[in-house]
Formats: sequence, C-alpha cells, structure tokens
Amino acid sequence: MSETPLIADLGTKEEAPLSGARIGVVTFPGTLDDRDAARAVRLAGGTPVALWHADETLGDVDAVVLPGGFSYGDYLRAGAIARFAPLMSKIVDAAKSDAKLPVLGICNGFQILTESHLLPGSMVKNDHLKFICRDQVLRVENAETAWTNQFEAGQEITVVLKNQDGQYVADEKTLDELEGEGRVAFRYVGWNPNGSRRGIAGITNAAGNVVGLMPHPEHAVEPGFAPLDGDTGAYSTDGLGFFTSVLNQLVGGAK
Repeated sequence: MSETPLIADLGTKEEAPLSGARIGVVTFPGTLDDRDAARAVRLAGGTPVALWHADETLGDVDAVVLPGGFSYGDYLRAGAIARFAPLMSKIVDAAKSDAKLPVLGICNGFQILTESHLLPGSMVKNDHLKFICRDQVLRVENAETAWTNQFEAGQEITVVLKNQDGQYVADEKTLDELEGEGRVAFRYVGWNPNGSRRGIAGITNAAGNVVGLMPHPEHAVEPGFAPLDGDTGAYSTDGLGFFTSVLNQLVGGAK
C-alpha cells in the first residue's frame, strides 16, 4: 500500500491514503463524543459527516460511527431507546445488506449495537457499581475486521476507558461461539475494569463489518490529548488505527 501522510503525523503502523471517504457520525440526544469521533475521522484522512438520530436516510456515507454518551439519558437501560431511532433502522439494514456497511459502536454505541441485535449479548452496570475513567490497555484479538485491520493480532494498545454500564454479559453458549468463531475483537489487559465476561472489551459480527467496544479509541488519536504509554512515557495514539483501518478497507480493499 502506498504511504500517504496523515493530516497529523502520528506514525501509525500503515497509514491509509487520504481518501475523502465519508464516515457518518451519529448524534442522539445525550451523545457527547460525536465531535471527538468526527475529529478522529478527520485526522485519519476521512471526511466526517454529521448524522442526526431522526434522519430518514444515511445519505452517501461509506461507514458509520455510533459514538459514546448517554443516548436518551440511558432511560430504561443504556441504548434501549436509541435502538428505535429512525436512523438506526437504516443502519441495521445497511449493515446486514450485501454491501455490509462498516459500523463502529463506541461505549454507548456498543450498547446500542447490542440492543439493536447487530451484536450479541448485553451491557449492564459495572460490577463495582461505579463510573470508571482511566487509561486502559487492550489486546487486539481479531485484526481482520473493517475496524481493526491496521493492528496485529496479539498487539496491545492503550486507549481511554470511561463508563458506568460497561460490563459485557452473554450466556455461555454465546460466549463460546464468540470465542470459537474468533469474534472477540478486544480483551482487557492487566485487570478487568467492569467485570465483563471473559475480559471481553469488544466484539465483532461474523462478517467483520460491525465492531463494538466499551473503551474510547477516539480519545487516543493525537499527542497531548491522549493516554501516556506506561512503558515508553509517550502519548498513545493507538486509537487512530480504528479509523485508518476502515479507510484502508474502503479505499484499499482490505478484507
């Protein structure tokens, strides 16, 4: 793949070409990380497109990010109301279509993906029943999805974790299927910060176009505004790899 510099020289493993690929970022009432996600898309070389929860169409976006926050105040349970937003039906259809629209759900976005059944399982209160905010090391378990192909399997990355309903749960049969099919995308390293089953921090669907995770890669994309790597003391921009991955697939044809 030809090397084209990012807008910010952040030294990722393989940099996606500046593409003009249009990445939709959805805002629900209560969303609070939409601008951060849009900035990450822009830094990676894509074109962020603002989408509103009540929109009736996705327009001509090439991928979608469901960012973090507290959609609809997390009433009933996190993501339960957002799942019925008009735009979500379009996202679900596009993700399941032959075109397999890439969709990334971050934190509350992950909760919405489970509520809409694009991903299995559910999110419940952290086992310690407290909001947590910290830098978190993750191990990349699957580096073949639309959102992880710029990583390597087994690679450890540092991003930000901030959640209250971050405990991933599923029945044993579902967990065994996720493990057996290689659909665990990320696992917590060092400790399990919210009690998630089997230390799962993120998962993917079978096709690899839909990925959800609780930690926030969009908060680890530029020096000075990112976690510090515990080993090197340098700022971690590991989160940028999520966004260069989808651009790489859209422009470079990675599978």
